[in-house]
Amino acid sequence: MEKFNLKTLQAFRAGEKKKFKNKEVQDLTTILVGMGTCGKAAGAAETLRAFSDLVKKSGFKNIEIKQTGCMGSCYAEPTVEVWSPGMPDTLYGRVTPAVAGRIMETHVMQKQLLSDYVYDKPAIDILE
Repeated sequence: MEKFNLKTLQAFRAGEKKKFKNKEVQDLTTILVGMGTCGKAAGAAETLRAFSDLVKKSGFKNIEIKQTGCMGSCYAEPTVEVWSPGMPDTLYGRVTPAVAGRIMETHVMQKQLLSDYVYDKPAIDILE
């Protein structure tokens, strides 16, 4: 396995920045709900159900809800990752059904981050 040095890391970061800038714009929002053991114990099934209900009620055809395994942020369960056109891929934590509604309204519809629940997003220099 190759050792990482500063030059290797800088090259990797430059590549990621380029991929982000060239990202194909799709008209599809994907919401991933972490359904690992820790997520389920924290109420992820209710969060998943809330997102599904909200999408059905909204009538939008360009939003998909998916389950995924552990996202590695057990301290912040239930966790949800949102991939939405025009927005950075964002990991939200402590997402209850009520917060799911706020994510749909603020992140998906208004194209703004719901700052109180953001646990991870791309670094600012990648977003520029």
